[in-house]
Amino acid sequence: MDESPSIRSVITSYHELNPTVLDELAEQPTALDFMRYVSTNRGFIVRRGAKDWDALRKWDAAYLRDAMKGRDVKVAVTPHGNADAVVADEAGRLLFVEPYEVNEPFETFLSVVQEDSRSQDRSRGRNVRYAQTQNGNLPFEYANLAGDVPTHIAFATEALGQDPDAVNFWLGNDRSTTSLHKDNYENIYVQVRGQKHFILLPPIEMPCVNESPLSFARYRPTEDDGEDLVVETNKDIGPTPVPLWDPDEPELRPTVYSKYSKPLKVTLNEGDMMYLPAMWYHKVGQGNGDEGFACSVNYWYDMDFSGSFWSSNAFVRDVYNASLTSVSYPALDMQDE
Repeated sequence: MDESPSIRSVITSYHELNPTVLDELAEQPTALDFMRYVSTNRGFIVRRGAKDWDALRKWDAAYLRDAMKGRDVKVAVTPHGNADAVVADEAGRLLFVEPYEVNEPFETFLSVVQEDSRSQDRSRGRNVRYAQTQNGNLPFEYANLAGDVPTHIAFATEALGQDPDAVNFWLGNDRSTTSLHKDNYENIYVQVRGQKHFILLPPIEMPCVNESPLSFARYRPTEDDGEDLVVETNKDIGPTPVPLWDPDEPELRPTVYSKYSKPLKVTLNEGDMMYLPAMWYHKVGQGNGDEGFACSVNYWYDMDFSGSFWSSNAFVRDVYNASLTSVSYPALDMQDE
């Protein structure tokens, strides 16, 4: 496929006009200042912005075990920590694979995460566990912890005129990753234990990420071994566009525009707060805290679909898709066979 000068220009001009780092603020912004960032779809970091949260003082392993004693939680299980990721099946076909999910006591889950982190042999094949239900789980599944964090982020609630649509609790270790994706939420993210490592791409880089329709699949255990996971296609869900390009592997499945991408790399430490604007692509990794786990909380606020932002992004996507000619990726060509 040949480059379109117009598509190239819209990407390069964006980067000429915008820095390739996020602003770092000395304190949480006012509602007015926050709205200025929302209006330009640019993120920021507030180092130690959550330093006064009770969770920052309390959430060690002993406290979490005691607070969640007797409660089962839903846990994502994958062979390599690659939940919600692009995976090639045995035939080489690319699929969007969701994790196998189990319900287990929180104490058991946390112990497995910690033991896995401390093991000297990280290649022994143990499945990776991650609490990542992302369905507003904190006030419900993790209700015993909800009182340790705010119910909302004051500056965001005032600026956006709404409460968060979901507040989520996340816990795992450094073997868990989340592949490149985007969300139609204004996201306030706070790291409580360990670190989070983000790779960020602005929405204008849609032509760089090689979004392609992939069939859904899910990991499932084999009948004879609950720890041995295989991929099973879910034929009840139609294909959905998924980024195939990974900024960490820039030579693998790029588009002609991928070379114009300027990924932002951000690490959040304990107590740090980040605003991740709606529709930004992000890939996420983790670093273990002192006790062998990482945990965080995020607040999802519905984005505003009025105005030009949503329509402008849809226009870039439509222009890019219209520019596509026959591109041969063998793994994709097999999808309907």
